[in-house]
Amino acid sequence: MRAVQAGAPADAAFSSFMDLCLQCRGCEAACPSSVPFGRLMAGAREALAESGGYQPWYRRAGYRVLGHHRLLTALSRAAAVGQRLRVVPRHSGLPPLSLRQGRLRVRPPAAPGPAGPATVDVWLFTGCVMDAWMRPVHQAAVRVMEATGAAVALPGRGGACCGALHEHAGLAGAGRRLAWRVMASMPGTAPIVVDSAGCGAAMKDYGQLLGTAEAAAFSARVQDFSEWLEPRIGQLAAAPGHHAIAVAVQDPCHLRHVQRAAAPVRAVLEPYYECVELDDDGLCCGAGGVYSAMHPELARPIRDRKIEAIQRTGAGVVASANPGCALWLADAGVTVRHPAELVAEAIGVG
Repeated sequence: MRAVQAGAPADAAFSSFMDLCLQCRGCEAACPSSVPFGRLMAGAREALAESGGYQPWYRRAGYRVLGHHRLLTALSRAAAVGQRLRVVPRHSGLPPLSLRQGRLRVRPPAAPGPAGPATVDVWLFTGCVMDAWMRPVHQAAVRVMEATGAAVALPGRGGACCGALHEHAGLAGAGRRLAWRVMASMPGTAPIVVDSAGCGAAMKDYGQLLGTAEAAAFSARVQDFSEWLEPRIGQLAAAPGHHAIAVAVQDPCHLRHVQRAAAPVRAVLEPYYECVELDDDGLCCGAGGVYSAMHPELARPIRDRKIEAIQRTGAGVVASANPGCALWLADAGVTVRHPAELVAEAIGVG
């Protein structure tokens, strides 16, 4: 990486090695010198992308769609039609898509007041793929957050994509543009809750990505859903008739290794469920954002190892706080639920 940064030619072998990294960031957790490998990898891929040959035009076009939410939603509806006509293969990596998704609604503030950020207790970041394919998770998160008495707000215009996948692909310029738009969509000082581990990791790193005090202040407001809920979980009681069941907790890499926020997931689930740990010490599931689509021959054996660890627990349900992990594991037949959905069901608002 250093040699290429200093001007050495980036040959095909170098490009291949950079492309085959999952970016699980597990090496950062293990490194005694705390080398920020994720940032080094992002810089290397950015240099490759700037050279012109790393990301072909059709991949760049796909990443562009993520920042245009209406287009992404329209394409998702088309894919839903394809699923019903059996044109889209069952193991395409897509979840069962709905032709009509319910609107994501939030309650207005209980007390009257001037419109604007001053009336917001907390924001819920909706994002691109998460909102287009997994909106029920957002709906569950809103219900749980409102059950604590919080006034929840949704991002304004421009909050459609955090830019995480763009940065992972070396398209850092596009990632920075999206980051500025996301920051403008959620003004004020209220906390920003993210129910996608990958998005949360990227948004917590905006200070580094953009290099401004404004971006650093924004990043300091970002919390994973379970991080925000943990100090408030005592306000929520289990619904009558709810019985604890065993739930295997799968730690998304960007929650465990990057955000270092895996413990709050257990804290919000343990009052209602029997949390069962996997014995693989947090190894990656192989999803890696779009990695499983780009390199399925490498991703599948990694997933097989994760599924074996899940099966050894005997639990019938897996809790995962990242859409990529959830979709990749569900594609193999695993029952995966987001912690927000599990808590919503436990307290009777699911």
